[in-house]
Amino acid sequence: MSNQASYLPDDLKPSNAKSPVRAEEDPPSKPKPPTAAVPPEVRSEKPQQGDTPPQQGKGELGKAAVAVLLEGFSKQKAIDLLYWRNVKQSGAVFSSVLLLLFSLTQFSVVSVGAYLALAALSATISFRIYKSVLQAVQKTDEGHPFKAYLEMEIAMSQDQISKYADKILLYSNTCMKELRRLFLVQDLVDSLKFAVLMWLLTYVGALFNGLTLLILAVVSMFTLPVVYEKHQAQIDQYVGLIRTQVNSVVGK
Repeated sequence: MSNQASYLPDDLKPSNAKSPVRAEEDPPSKPKPPTAAVPPEVRSEKPQQGDTPPQQGKGELGKAAVAVLLEGFSKQKAIDLLYWRNVKQSGAVFSSVLLLLFSLTQFSVVSVGAYLALAALSATISFRIYKSVLQAVQKTDEGHPFKAYLEMEIAMSQDQISKYADKILLYSNTCMKELRRLFLVQDLVDSLKFAVLMWLLTYVGALFNGLTLLILAVVSMFTLPVVYEKHQAQIDQYVGLIRTQVNSVVGK
């Protein structure tokens, strides 16, 4: 039997030896999720809890305010001002311009500028002192009363400067070309009309000075549009009659 057992293949031999019992092992711990390595530069740039978000720059706010301010002076705004759509606003502008022009008739430009500067300084200094005393009495800390205006940037942007410079350049070139055409007699009739206009202006200049004409122009700008709007039918009728008479005379 022993000889027969020796001739058996290895896999068919009876295994009398018991397999050793494995020692109890600790249960495998759960693998930790991989953490991405964050460089120290990124960690330092992260805002801490409680930090305020960055606010918009004061320069951008100032430029936006200037842009809005410049856009406010549009053609429709001027028409509303001359037609007295807002009585308080039109009255304030009209009275201020008239007061300035009448002051220039009595005083020099330097004196008027100095008086205006003193009036503005008196108003701002008085208001600053009043607010300081009020804060001291009420024990509040509201800061400078003109802080919002002091922090506002009033510089114009490059695009706005280029825009208005292009307009001024266009008007200047057009005026120079027209004057060259009139003085060099490119069209004889137009040059004669211009000569008659200058001759009439000599009589106007003998009766009025520049400031008087400017005052009359301002008064006309703030009164004639309103009068025409209220009595448009009658004015158009009389203007039509005058135009017919003038055309008949010119035709003869």
